[in-house]
Order: sequence, then C-alpha cells, then structure tokens
Amino acid sequence: MAAISRFESRSAEETRRLGELLGTGLGRGDVVACIGELGAGKTCFLQGVLRGLGVAEPATSPGFVLINQYRGRVSVYHVDAYRTESLSEILDLGVEEMLWGDGVTVIEWAEKLLPLLPPETLVVRISGLGSEPREIVLDGLPGDAGRLRLERLLREADLARL
Repeated sequence: MAAISRFESRSAEETRRLGELLGTGLGRGDVVACIGELGAGKTCFLQGVLRGLGVAEPATSPGFVLINQYRGRVSVYHVDAYRTESLSEILDLGVEEMLWGDGVTVIEWAEKLLPLLPPETLVVRISGLGSEPREIVLDGLPGDAGRLRLERLLREADLARL
C-alpha cells in the first residue's frame, strides 16, 4: 500500500512548517512516530509539531534525558529513543502511559518502539542528509486506523500552503 502523502523539504524551516501544519490538527491521545537517519531532520519536524500544538518554549532533542514534557493546548511528551538499547528499557521509562494517555506523544527513533505503538499512530519517515532535500512521508502503521486518522488531519490542515 502506498504512503498517504509525500513532501519535499528544501530547508529546515520548510520541515518545521510541515510539522507545524500537522501539529495544528493533533489532539489528546495522538501519537507521532518519527523515523529517519541521524541528521535527517526528525527533531526539526517535531519542533514544528510542537509549535503547531501551541508549545511556546523551544523544543530540543531530549538526548540524555530521553523524555521532555511540554505544555501547549495539551500536554506534549517528546520521547527520544536513540540512546535506548531494549524494549524493556523503554517500558521502564513509563512510555506506555504516555502512548495511551491524554496528551500528544511525539517520538524520535520510533522504530525502537513499534510493538508498543497504538494502531492510530501517525508515522513520519524522513530521508535525506546534509544539504540534500528531505523527503517526508506521512503514513500510518499497517492497518487502517492510523491512515484514517492521518487522512482526516490532512483534510483539515492546509498543506497546500507549503
């Protein structure tokens, strides 16, 4: 099955803008799973998502902290699984409560959490490194729930403004 939407970003600000447009439609219980190589632009995209959720403070990659919490229209949990080595380590962080809670959860290195992700999860795959343009693919997990949620969000967001 083909991805729902593909975008090309030629700058960090375009990547943030796409994230922001997606973020404006997110609400309680939504999960955004970001997948891509180191330096592809996951943090940049998620900075835009947080901006779209009304988070005023600058979002940074959690790094050694692994999880940052922000206050926007709803609570936002930013999980960075890069430094985790096992699913049990991720579970010990209490991630399941965030994934199934009332806030919005955004995840970098989400491929490490795939078995834990709710069926309605929105998947963002970013490819491209260095000065290359980024290809940003928006999709859901296999099955219909995430795709249906994403289709509704795309209808509501004015992604033509990119």
